[in-house]
Amino acid sequence: MPAAPTAVVTGASRGAGRGIATALLSAGWRVYLTGRTVTDTGDGGIPVTVDHRDDAQVAALFGRVADESGTLDLLVNNAAAISDHLTSRKPFWDKPLEMADVLDVGLRSAYVASWHAARLMVPAGRGLIAFTSSPGSVCYMHGPAYGAQKAGVDKLAADMAVDFDGTGVSTVSVWMGILLTEKFRSAFDGHPDALAETAKHAETPEFTGHVLDALWRDPELAELSGQTLIGAEVATRYGITDVDGRRPPSHRAALGAPRIPSTVVMR
Repeated sequence: MPAAPTAVVTGASRGAGRGIATALLSAGWRVYLTGRTVTDTGDGGIPVTVDHRDDAQVAALFGRVADESGTLDLLVNNAAAISDHLTSRKPFWDKPLEMADVLDVGLRSAYVASWHAARLMVPAGRGLIAFTSSPGSVCYMHGPAYGAQKAGVDKLAADMAVDFDGTGVSTVSVWMGILLTEKFRSAFDGHPDALAETAKHAETPEFTGHVLDALWRDPELAELSGQTLIGAEVATRYGITDVDGRRPPSHRAALGAPRIPSTVVMR
């Protein structure tokens, strides 16, 4: 069994997932990166081609993790079917029906991956299941399908924490900020000053990876289980800065605060 903690990061072929995996690798993790086209991982990551629409492929992934690593310490549910029409200002009925695919790969897929991860984490008595989310779960952002997916993963974190109580396994949903992905940067081609100004209010994809590493190492993690957290605020708690030494801002005041679930439990 490897001495390093083991993580699975879904949807890690690019963007947020790729950055999170890169940060975890730099912190000494053994990282399995999934995606339909994931190949080059850099810095020792383990690429696994997985279509998260296919439950059999997901089961095979976690079977491989169990065989090779013995257990699982961290699952980052990041895979999501994001349409090229996501940022269109049209109403949902004038957008392609494929917008709803995010409720399959993004919401259902996170449930399936968590189901498999739980069966590795609970016997070990420790683990963290994290969901990447955004303020779109409480404010209008990119339309109802996107919003429902983000609200859904926040609720998965809350309700799974109830089931995990007393097992040593925790769950959190993390709101990321404006991400300086390659795709986002390319939108500013030819306008470096505009990119520099926007970057003051944004964060790198790696930033969330460092936040999750700190959460997993926190001996009081169980106290945060079930919560939806704003990544920038968690970073302040742990003294984490982004790659350029900045402290990315929380957008709580502008976009809203995470919903606080009722404490009522009905079984």
